[in-house]
Amino acid sequence: MMLKKLPFLFFSFLFAGYCEAQTYPQNYFRHPLDIPMKLVANFGEIRANHWHMGLDIRTQQKVNLPVYAAADGYVSRIVVEPGGFGQAIYIDHPNGYTTLYAHLNAFFPALADYVKKQQYARQSWNIDISIPGNLFPVKKGSFIARSGSTGGSEGPHVHFEIRDTKTGKCLNPLLFNFPITDAVPPSIYKLAMYDRNKSTYEQTPQVISLKKAGAKYLLPSDRLRVGSNKISFAINAVDHFSGTLNPNGIYCAEIMMDDKPVSQFVLNNIGYDETRYINAQVDLPFKSRGGPTMQQVSPLPGAMNVAYDVFNGNGIIELKDKEVHNIDIEVQDADKNTSTIHFSVQYDPTLAKPYTPTAAQELIPGQVNVVELDAFELYTTEATLYDSIHVNYEIVQNKELGAVSALHKFLSAGIPAHDLFTVRIKPDTDIAPELRDKVIIKNIAGSRTFISKATWQSGWLSAKFRQFGSFQAFIDTMPPTVNAPPINLSKASRLVFTPRDNFNTIKSFRAEVDGKWLCFSNDKGKTWIYQFDENFPPGAHELKLTIQDEAGNVMERTWNVRR
Repeated sequence: MMLKKLPFLFFSFLFAGYCEAQTYPQNYFRHPLDIPMKLVANFGEIRANHWHMGLDIRTQQKVNLPVYAAADGYVSRIVVEPGGFGQAIYIDHPNGYTTLYAHLNAFFPALADYVKKQQYARQSWNIDISIPGNLFPVKKGSFIARSGSTGGSEGPHVHFEIRDTKTGKCLNPLLFNFPITDAVPPSIYKLAMYDRNKSTYEQTPQVISLKKAGAKYLLPSDRLRVGSNKISFAINAVDHFSGTLNPNGIYCAEIMMDDKPVSQFVLNNIGYDETRYINAQVDLPFKSRGGPTMQQVSPLPGAMNVAYDVFNGNGIIELKDKEVHNIDIEVQDADKNTSTIHFSVQYDPTLAKPYTPTAAQELIPGQVNVVELDAFELYTTEATLYDSIHVNYEIVQNKELGAVSALHKFLSAGIPAHDLFTVRIKPDTDIAPELRDKVIIKNIAGSRTFISKATWQSGWLSAKFRQFGSFQAFIDTMPPTVNAPPINLSKASRLVFTPRDNFNTIKSFRAEVDGKWLCFSNDKGKTWIYQFDENFPPGAHELKLTIQDEAGNVMERTWNVRR
């Protein structure tokens, strides 16, 4: 979050408290459950590709606990999706805030009926709808839902957020005075130092283990002699609440040199359109090589504006002489519990490590980068990269079944990409015109696989991705398959289908009974489930499924069943 800067002459006096939280209404919102408020995750906790944007409230390892409105307002939005929030309710409040309750098992009856009607009207279980303010007003403490573990949840809990209604930014709920005791300062385990004369992606930082002394953390030596005149630091730190060992995210970290501010980050007031910038705060290349999770206290050049505030132009430490300079790093939680690191640095050019330049093309953040090779091309946007990186490319003649191109390896999967980039591959075999609409490009990034349908562009295949790694084109003419239902459904309470595809991509699923659409849920994206209701009455029926994969292959099957 960008904070308003005070006149510089005050900083030496005020900077230690500059990380102080913004003032929000106190005791306006109630705990949305009727059990003691205990958390499994807080705001700002590090997650894959995002900061955690709310509180994960424990539900005693149970589902279907009653969930209550945190304050007066009205239901303004409903989301039902296979991943992410699962089933979620948004409530707008008259004070300009919106609360969100996610991973729910069920909405309150009147709202559930409304949502079901909307799903049938739109012929889509997966919906994101705005609701007029006069339909579902609520009071503080009104029953609104049953807790669950739907969507991206891995266990029973309620995900709870507070947002600025106008901007949509997520705010730290711990700043609203919920009943959670926290008298424990953050724990800092390691400090990493970077040479900022070169990319953070093309070095291994110097990692220093810290020794705890109360709320202070000490280096093995009070003075670091460094061979670079431009350096920055990252921390490996977590926070804990009183009475629990569960590790949580930290709220703020700030760095000073000689009592003057250099840089800080504050994890509050973040939008979902910004949350992927966590991949710039965490040193992902280092982590992908087995290193600990390090959070940059100074921003990378392609991620200056989200969560960070810098005070000297670039937020890094510049050593313009060979004198000894004091460094202070403060780490805080939302309750202002503070841990500190104090040491000194001294520039010694004789310690500089030799640098061997490379002739490889350099990709630079903040600009469009174009890579054009014989059979592989890649185009970034201005927002794709956080730091510079030299091209590392390899072509492998790896002929998997159905492959119509070589395997192209481009950069490490540990190098994060913020924005989508375009990949173009030249096939190494002729593709008949009738098959050009059946080509996909498979991207393998570490342990993850992504499939995107390719478009034909003057002899090249094109698709967009957000992960570096390997890329290869395939012809896919194989439609999905699915299990057959029992013909006699008289004793069944539901229908369950688990489609399968050779590239594990189910793009669409449609079920009809006697020509009318049926609402199958698809929680967590693998299995489609329909609970029998008035839309599938007893008697003989024709049940039809239409399933499509990413390449556009369609499976249609029809069964005559009896319920």
